[in-house]
Amino acid sequence: MRLLLMGPPGAGKGTQAATIAARFGIPAISTGDIFRANVAQRTTLGVLTDTYMAAGEYVPDDVTNAMVADRLSRPDCAHGFLLDGYPRTPQQVDELDALLGFASVGIDAVVLLEAETEELVRRLLLRAQEQGRDDDTESVVRRRLDLYAAETAPLAAEYAGRGLLASVDGLGSVDEVAERILSALVAVSAALENR
Repeated sequence: MRLLLMGPPGAGKGTQAATIAARFGIPAISTGDIFRANVAQRTTLGVLTDTYMAAGEYVPDDVTNAMVADRLSRPDCAHGFLLDGYPRTPQQVDELDALLGFASVGIDAVVLLEAETEELVRRLLLRAQEQGRDDDTESVVRRRLDLYAAETAPLAAEYAGRGLLASVDGLGSVDEVAERILSALVAVSAALENR
């Protein structure tokens, strides 16, 4: 199973990624976690990444693509993966298509978690307090949501056109949302089989 989990910051992607990955026995790969680990370790890439993250900007495609390609080349991804937070731009979609095409595999489904903007802002500010994350100030949060709407949300149309997109309400308990996701994945799979 090769899955993409999309949605605005604060929609619950990280929480749901762990649940879905465990259900299918595949690794959950979060670009945000990769970025934060590099920042914490003060790697060369981490120092560069930190300047973008602190401003609420996307990390450049070439940097992100290289990190994702490296991660997907590891043995635990041979039978599937769940990508959380990638792709975010049309260029990243093209890079992922090329990477998977080289391996003669493709994406099985794309789950889009949706939630209302003010609820997302509330969630992200609460998370910042709980986790001491200084990259989640209100101005940075709103900037990230604006960037998502402008750059990433249109990717949903691309995947919908391929018949891979399942939109899911991201509000509710973790278990409720997980059940909605699993139901949506079954529906996408059935639709693809009936083509």
